[in-house]
Amino acid sequence: MLQPDPKEMNPPVSPAGPGRYPRRRSLIVGGGLLVLVLGGYWYFNSRGESGADKRGNAAPVRVAVVEQREMAVVERSLGTVIANTLVQLSARVQGTLESANFKEGKFVKTGDLLFQIDPRPFQAALAQAQAVYERDQAQLKNAMRDKQRYAGLRAQGAISAQLRDTSDTNADVMAATVAADKAALDMARLNLGYTQIRSPVDGKTGPILVQPGNMISSSNGSTAPLVTIAEVRPIKISFTLPQSELGRIQARQQTKPLLAILDVRDNSGNLLSAPVDFVSNMVSNQSGSIELRATFANRDLSLVPGQLVNVTVQLNDIPKALVLPRDAVNDSPSGSFIFEVKNGKAIQTPVQVLNDDGTNVAISGTGVAPGDVVVMEGQLRVTPGGPVRVLGKPQGGSSPRKRRP
Repeated sequence: MLQPDPKEMNPPVSPAGPGRYPRRRSLIVGGGLLVLVLGGYWYFNSRGESGADKRGNAAPVRVAVVEQREMAVVERSLGTVIANTLVQLSARVQGTLESANFKEGKFVKTGDLLFQIDPRPFQAALAQAQAVYERDQAQLKNAMRDKQRYAGLRAQGAISAQLRDTSDTNADVMAATVAADKAALDMARLNLGYTQIRSPVDGKTGPILVQPGNMISSSNGSTAPLVTIAEVRPIKISFTLPQSELGRIQARQQTKPLLAILDVRDNSGNLLSAPVDFVSNMVSNQSGSIELRATFANRDLSLVPGQLVNVTVQLNDIPKALVLPRDAVNDSPSGSFIFEVKNGKAIQTPVQVLNDDGTNVAISGTGVAPGDVVVMEGQLRVTPGGPVRVLGKPQGGSSPRKRRP
């Protein structure tokens, strides 16, 4: 049997080892690709830093235009609506409540009959007082006739002075009795009138607190109110301002009306406003504030007692103020500043805030003029002197002021 040649079974191995040449080719290809990627990145990056593409590194911002106009110095507060008059109706006599002659929550006028108390006991008391009064009047007439008769007899010497004095005294006693009877008669008439409870003011009624059929008492002033009436036409707004504004309040009242403007609109869509007609005579030692009030006509009943409203009060005016959005002002340890956009760059400019109304601010600062363009959004990506890219149209009134290059 033929045996295979050992050389054919174990061919000679190359000194480079198996797979050496394919691995080298992979390293060469991978290195070439890496060089191409790095070279492309360098090319496009260097191109972006040159010429017109340099704007890609500019911070995107939104801007506003500085305006020059009169700005109102205002103070804001939370006000409470209170009724011009608040009346709690109570019974002044004791008896059974017969009826309520109105609907809860409806408007009533002065003199309208609201409740009726059973009048019969008071009618009887009035009739009795009337009878006593008439009886004592008759006795007074008789005592007056006796007084005249005894006076004549005494002048003739027919009777003693004691009898005459006794008749005079009886007449005086009866006169006083009749006067007391007249007072009792008037009181009985008043008590009968108190059985009809009428509205003392024009206003809106609340819920009926004591229903008809109940016995009500007026003893010791402990009678529960029958109903509450709130006068809401007109109505008042009560609010407070810090005591630090007291000087401005007094100065404004001497020159112009101090207006209170609410965040409530009437049927025509206009904000409600009214002059302040009350300033308290003392400052609260707990809150350090002073109370003010304003009266509103409230014809459309848009204001309800107990309602909370935002109140704005104009205390002063700043003429020819430099006004810009409050978002354009930045704070730093060294003070407030803004970024002005000049020739595509952000220039940091220190400013002083004169007034802040929550939306706009009035500032003063060297180099700031009407029409200047300032950054109002995107300041976090802005560096002083760095390039900026303006997005959209400037916010504000007049067009930006043109600067010389």
